[in-house]
Amino acid sequence: MPHYLTDLDAAVEWLLTRTQGPLRIAAPLALGKPHRLLNALYARIEADNSRPLQLYTALSLNPPQAKGDGLEARFLRPFVERHFGNDFPRLAYADAIARDALPAHVQVEEFYMQSGALLASSQAQRNYTSLNYTHAADAVAQRAPHAIVQKVAFREGSTRLSMSCNNDITQDTLDAISARGLPRPLMIAEVDPQLPWLGGSATVEADFFDLVVVPPGPYPRLFGLPRQPVSDADYAIGFYASTLVRDGGTLQIGIGTLADALSHALVMRHTENARYRQILQALDPQLSDNPLVHEIGGLEPFDIGLYGCSEMLNEGFRVLVQSGVIHRKVHEDLAVMQRLANGSAYGSDYATLAAEGEYLHGAFYLGSPEFYDWLRHLPEGECRAIGMRRISEINQLYGGNETLERLQRRDARFFNSCMIASALGAAASDALEDGRVVSGVGGQYNFVAMAHALPDARSILMFRALRDDAGKPQSNVRWNYGHTTIPRHLRDIFVNEYGIADLRNRTDEDCAIAMTAITDAAFQSSLLNQAKAAKKVSDAFTAPTAWQRNQADMLRAAVAPFRNDGSLPDYPLGSDFTPLEQELLRALTWLKANTRTRADKLRMVVAALRQSAGENDAMYLQRMGLDAPQSFGERIEARLLRLALAKTLRR
Repeated sequence: MPHYLTDLDAAVEWLLTRTQGPLRIAAPLALGKPHRLLNALYARIEADNSRPLQLYTALSLNPPQAKGDGLEARFLRPFVERHFGNDFPRLAYADAIARDALPAHVQVEEFYMQSGALLASSQAQRNYTSLNYTHAADAVAQRAPHAIVQKVAFREGSTRLSMSCNNDITQDTLDAISARGLPRPLMIAEVDPQLPWLGGSATVEADFFDLVVVPPGPYPRLFGLPRQPVSDADYAIGFYASTLVRDGGTLQIGIGTLADALSHALVMRHTENARYRQILQALDPQLSDNPLVHEIGGLEPFDIGLYGCSEMLNEGFRVLVQSGVIHRKVHEDLAVMQRLANGSAYGSDYATLAAEGEYLHGAFYLGSPEFYDWLRHLPEGECRAIGMRRISEINQLYGGNETLERLQRRDARFFNSCMIASALGAAASDALEDGRVVSGVGGQYNFVAMAHALPDARSILMFRALRDDAGKPQSNVRWNYGHTTIPRHLRDIFVNEYGIADLRNRTDEDCAIAMTAITDAAFQSSLLNQAKAAKKVSDAFTAPTAWQRNQADMLRAAVAPFRNDGSLPDYPLGSDFTPLEQELLRALTWLKANTRTRADKLRMVVAALRQSAGENDAMYLQRMGLDAPQSFGERIEARLLRLALAKTLRR
C-alpha cells in the first residue's frame, strides 16, 4: 500500500530522504501538475544549492499578470481575481523562469511552452527540448528521473485513483524507463478534489503510487483557460474547414479560436444546416461546387456522427458531444471492429458497441471552468463513452494496436494551426526564424504524418492570412521562411480566411498557384514574382481577377449580417467574461489595433479629446476604475476608453 500524507512539507521531506544528490523530477504538462507540491519542493530547494534540482515537464500554466496601471491592467486584474481566485497557487519556478531568475542549481526542461509567453526568457529558450509528443516519454526516461509527481482524482468508495486530465505520458515513461533497464522512479500523487473523475483506462490502483498526498482544503480552482473572442477571419477559416469533414469520420482538433470557430461551424452544420449553407454561400458562392468538398467532406448534417480522437480534449469537444455531432462509437475488440467494417457483424456486436463503445478518446484535457463542470456532472453512460489514453495510443499508429486503430480512425481529419505557410507547402507552427520557440511541436507532426499513413485521412493546417507587424499588415503566406515545423514533402491541405488550398500530390507550380489563390490581395503579386524568379511558376501565368476578393473589408462585409443576427457570436462556446467585460474587451481590442504607431496614438488622443460622453459610459468607466479619474494620465485613459466604446458598442 502507498504511504499517505496530508502535509506538503512532510511529502517533500519524504522524497528528499529517499533520494541522494541531485534531484531529477518529472511532472505532466498543463493541468496534471501538482502545483502545491511542486511549490513546496521548489521552496525547499531554491535556497539550498546542496540539492540541485532538474525538472522535466511541459506547459507550466500560470494566470496572466497585469503589468503597470494602463487600460489593459485595469481590465485584467479584477478578471484574474474572479476567474482564477485569489488562492490560485502560481508555479513559483515558472514565475522565476519568466524573469530569468531560476537559481543556478535549478534547471527546468520543457518540450512545450505557453504560446508566446517565454520568448524573452533566456532560461526557457536555452532549456527547451524540441520533441514530438510521442517521443517525450523516452526523453524523460533517458534522464532517469528519481520521481514522477502527478495530480490525481479520488472517488468516494473506489480503491482506484484517476489520472483524469493527464493519462498522456506517465505510463509510457515508466515503460521507457523499464526498457532502458533503469530503476522505477518513486511515484507521487497529489489528490485534488476539484479534478473531475474519469474512469476506465484513466484509473490505476492506489498502490501504483508510492506516496499519495491529500493536502487539506480549501482547494484552489483548476486552471481555467479564458475563452477568447472569435474574429471574422477565424470564422471564415472554421467554416471552410468544416466542409472537409466527412460524416462517419474521425476528428482531431487543436486549441484556440480557430478550433472554436471550426467547432461552432460543425455544430451549425448539424443543427442549423440551412443557415450554415447561407454563411458558406456568403463566403464563397462557388464553394458548394468545389469537387474537394464532395470528394472528402460534405455539407450535410451528421447522421452517423464523428468519433473524436485527439491528444487534447477541450471546449470544442464539449459542444460537439452535446450537440450530437460526436457520437460514433468504437470498440477495443478487434474482431468486433472487423465485423462492423466488413458488414458481417452480429446483432450482439451492435449491442456490445452501444453498451461498451467510446466516442471520444484523448490523452489530456484543458479548458474553461464550464468544461470541467461538464466533465464532473456527466451521466454515467456518457462518462463511460470518454476514454483517456496514453499519448502513444492517440498520436501514432505504430507499436500498439495498429490494425484496430486503422479500423477506428476511418476518414480521419486532423486539424491543426500554423503561424506561417510557405507557397510550396511547408509550415512554421512552433518557433520563429531566429530559433526562439513560441510554443512547441507537441503532436502536430504526429498527426500530419498519420494523415499520410491512414487511407482516406487528411491533414488540414489552418492559419490567418495576415498578421500585424508594428502596425503594418504582413502576409502569412511566404515564399520561404527560416524555420520549419512541417516539411513540404508532407504538404496536404491549408485553409485560411480566403479559402482552401489542396496541395497533396501536386507539383510545385500547382502548390505555388493554389497558395497564392488564398493569399491576401495586397501580397499576391510579390509572391507570384518570387515564384516565377525561382522557376516554379510559368512566366505566362496571370492571377485571375477573382483573387482580388481576398481583402479583409470584403470578408467583413460578407459575414456582417450573420454577426448582427447572432449566428456568429463573439463567444460561440460560451464566455468567461461578463457581458460588460465583453463590450470592454471589444473596445480595448479596437483601441490597441488603432494605436500601433506613435502617429496612431497621437491621432487617437486628439480624437478622444473631442469625443463626447456616451449615454452608458459610466458603468464601463466604473468597471475600469476610471469613473473618477485623478491624474492627467487617468483622464486621457478615460477619454480613450469613451472613444473606443463609441466605435465598438453594438447599440
